[in-house]
Amino acid sequence: MFSPIQIGPMTVKNRFVVPPMGNNFANTDGTWSDESVAYYAERAKGQFGLITIEATVVHKGAKGGPRKPCLYDDNSIESLKKITDACHAEGAKISIQLQNAGPEGNAKNAGAPIQAATAIAAADGRDIPEAVPTEQVYELIKGYGDAAVRAMKGGADAVEIHMAHGYLVNSFMSPRTNKRVDEFGGNFENRMRFSRLIVEEVKKRTEGKIAVLARINSTEDMFGGLDNHDMCAVASYLEDCGVDGLHVSRAVHLKDEYMWAPTGIHGGFSAELVANIKNCVSVPVITVGRYTEPQFAEQMVKLGKADLVAFGRQSLADPHTPEKAQEERLEDMTPCIACLQGCVANMYAGKPLCCLVNPVLGREVEGLPKAEKAKKVYVIGGGVAGMCAAFTAKRRGHDVTLFEATDKLGGNMRLAAYPPGKGDITGMIRSYIVKCEKAGVNIKMNTKVTAQMLKEDTPDVVILATGSETLVLPFIKGIHNPDIVYGVDCLEGTRPIGHKVLVVGGGMVGAETADFLAEQGHEVAIIEMRDAIGPDVIHEHRIFLMEAFEKYGIKQITSAAVSEIFSDGVSYKNAADKSDETIYEARGFDTVILSMGFSSRYTHRDGQNVVYDFERDLQPRRLYFVFPRHQYSPSPPRRLTIKFAVRSRTTFITLVNSPTAVPSEYCPCPMPKRYKKVSSISATA
Repeated sequence: MFSPIQIGPMTVKNRFVVPPMGNNFANTDGTWSDESVAYYAERAKGQFGLITIEATVVHKGAKGGPRKPCLYDDNSIESLKKITDACHAEGAKISIQLQNAGPEGNAKNAGAPIQAATAIAAADGRDIPEAVPTEQVYELIKGYGDAAVRAMKGGADAVEIHMAHGYLVNSFMSPRTNKRVDEFGGNFENRMRFSRLIVEEVKKRTEGKIAVLARINSTEDMFGGLDNHDMCAVASYLEDCGVDGLHVSRAVHLKDEYMWAPTGIHGGFSAELVANIKNCVSVPVITVGRYTEPQFAEQMVKLGKADLVAFGRQSLADPHTPEKAQEERLEDMTPCIACLQGCVANMYAGKPLCCLVNPVLGREVEGLPKAEKAKKVYVIGGGVAGMCAAFTAKRRGHDVTLFEATDKLGGNMRLAAYPPGKGDITGMIRSYIVKCEKAGVNIKMNTKVTAQMLKEDTPDVVILATGSETLVLPFIKGIHNPDIVYGVDCLEGTRPIGHKVLVVGGGMVGAETADFLAEQGHEVAIIEMRDAIGPDVIHEHRIFLMEAFEKYGIKQITSAAVSEIFSDGVSYKNAADKSDETIYEARGFDTVILSMGFSSRYTHRDGQNVVYDFERDLQPRRLYFVFPRHQYSPSPPRRLTIKFAVRSRTTFITLVNSPTAVPSEYCPCPMPKRYKKVSSISATA
């Protein structure tokens, strides 16, 4: 993995690649931001040999998102030069992916109708594209050449033409989406004509000064689409066209669980498909597909199944993966857990990328300055948040002590690793422990922090990271029945579980608990108030979760509002039809497991109200309540209940023993930011 390789005119120092990943760090005018520069520079510092800049728009009117960088004019060259200079300073080579989103774009972002080989929508509910007129196809080809020249002027060492994932070029390539009858449709040669002319145009315009790569699928994973056999032919054809290398990915967006595989799908899941393509060409081949462990990548290269390995989301989780591998610090490496929550979810939402295991992602430009004055810092809670806070504070130069009340670090995140397919979370927790140990954090286990301890020790700063606990809704009758088993106790193995089980709660926590038990041979049923199981589970995860439900025959009871919990089951009402007053029952179970999710340990529930007791819990310096200035004069109330209506959901927030109550139009008290409008207020003195 650490040997150099030649790709066309470009020499790459090692086989570690950052693939193109949309990050939404670019400016809305199509230029790269300072955040973009810092983001790519950090991965160069981490010793990635080849860094591929995210999909960059080559045609005006083809922008797939508001924060996509663009190369359809000269406006972005200067900002690109900042990235290439920063990365070249660390010895990395820079490739830039050239893309027209085609049918995977949308007209609103593009500011123009989207286009494709044929007027076939990418998915149900998506914009129907216009078929590109024959004469315009040749204009699009020229646009790729123009963009490649601009990339070269910006200091790029290579360009990567995006021909995968259902985007414009792929829509011409595939018989599933190309129904044209002109010279760009029909047989293989005609369907590949667009790709061939693009490669020839780019090669001609760049005069061999930079490498030209193509991003292709190993298979589309779609009936009637290009399979692996077809893609071997495509790869060989593109080599004959003059490409210097191939970057082999997988699938189209309709099958995106194989584009960005969720946890449970292990690294190298497309390895054999890529190897088949590698056997058909002589140019270097980059493989990608949930690689997190350098050891597996090493085997791919050693066995000749690929020449370079792209570490996509792993480069987000730990941009210094190659450096740590070379220095044999693999236990110090933070692994990607493939949660898809901060990367893929944010990308789709048009938000800057973030990462659940790397809070620095997107904030590289800020750096981590040393503290002006070392402070005595106490961190209460040894979960991942507490550990991350502890080693970060220690790296800044503070004297840090971390307190954990139990005999294990990791908090509830440790239990999140127990359901099928979630084992990578264990590696992430372990890496945090190692970071704390190496940084020199003083860790005290089995220690509960008291107010008296804080008073005597007088730390300068206390970081409260006590995590969450099982959500218990007190308005459900019987919920405190001692026979009820909490999901955490089930996963931990601290409570015996009968054969026939009812899981109360069908969100992600409950659904994964049900999967966990079914895999072990239990007969499982699950009940949920909403109309589907796992509606909050990210799409790519949910696909495999529902496959498990079908495999194990897990019974699903949906649209069911539980009103009472018994030792052997529950009673419930029809949540979908409020006029239905019938009381239904699901009984006859050996064990009832409460797994409705988690709430903060500092959120206390009083009936249906959420109660924040500032006298007992936190003492904020300043707290603003929302009520008219003339009300409750001369003194504010000690108990204030605020009713929030958000969409169709109503929440009551009760503030008790408040140290300060100041009339204001704003309410930045510790409650979710989405509660922006107060619908009613009640108070007691």
